[in-house]
Amino acid sequence: MANQTVQLARLLRAEGHQVELIQVNAACRPAWAGRLKGIRAVVRLLPFVAALWRAAGRQDLFHVMANSGLSWHLYAAPAIWIGRLRGCPVVINYRGGEAGTFLDAAEAWVRPSLVRADALIVPSGFLGAVFGKFGFAATVVPNIINLERFSAAPAPPARPLSLLVARNLEPIYDNATALRAFAIVRAAHPLARLVVAGCGPERARLAQLAAELALGSAVTFAGRLDPDQMAALYRGADVMLNPSLVDNMPNSVLEALASGVLVVSTNVGGVPYMVDDGSTALLVPPASPQAMADAVLRLLNDAALAEAMRAAGLRCAQQYTWDSVRPRLLQVYHTILAKSTSTAAIPS
Repeated sequence: MANQTVQLARLLRAEGHQVELIQVNAACRPAWAGRLKGIRAVVRLLPFVAALWRAAGRQDLFHVMANSGLSWHLYAAPAIWIGRLRGCPVVINYRGGEAGTFLDAAEAWVRPSLVRADALIVPSGFLGAVFGKFGFAATVVPNIINLERFSAAPAPPARPLSLLVARNLEPIYDNATALRAFAIVRAAHPLARLVVAGCGPERARLAQLAAELALGSAVTFAGRLDPDQMAALYRGADVMLNPSLVDNMPNSVLEALASGVLVVSTNVGGVPYMVDDGSTALLVPPASPQAMADAVLRLLNDAALAEAMRAAGLRCAQQYTWDSVRPRLLQVYHTILAKSTSTAAIPS
């Protein structure tokens, strides 16, 4: 979400729009407060609310990147209410594959704020359906992929099979399944390698699992990487594994497709809305290492299928460029500004 936010701000600024970014994770003052989880949230919240109040007096609209859980209550809801109080229209851009669970548990708390937003946009048809179940109309405005950064590399020289996982090391992304699938693949391809790009609380447990599976130096935990480093990783990969248990519209899948990397993913959440099984990716049940490994081996043993999927993936990525997404987003902006008392105009 952070990468999408920064990218969107840059693209809008490049077209001459005035964009002010208000961070929810700004550095804490005093510094010691940043080490205390509960205190940290409060210390960040006060300057965040103050910044929102000031910004509402000088901006034409708020575009709020929102997520489930505490993030909604601490950051999205205050933005809606401040925008409402100050007459600044609010676009809620809701993200995250756990929206259904969150709304089931907290609809009574979410609804009073959400109905006061001027527009709700989501990056996938999956989330559109989730919100529709609760009576909220959402407009789909997909994530944006930078094809200047993420692009297919020329045919690489002969080298060992390279697999990539690009999800943070958290339980909902089930990186353990990817490790177990890799162990099965490696039995058929002993020189194969796996890179796990991401960080999180599961790091030690996953390293222990890799050792138990006797994967040794065949697995590299690369940690958190910047977008350019990730682009380089994709260019060196043959297959990307997405083992998540819950998902919406993972950027890693888009980035892999744009980079000409084959994708094997679990068929959860919004993933089947992004890719077509057997055409742009192979989809498997969650928490099934054998199914994931079988899908990888299928691609390795069927060159025609692999090449067709690679080409289809590159075509699929084209619909997520700024040129494709921009008209949808600006239409939302135009619509809510036309309904407001603002006289600001956004160039089409």
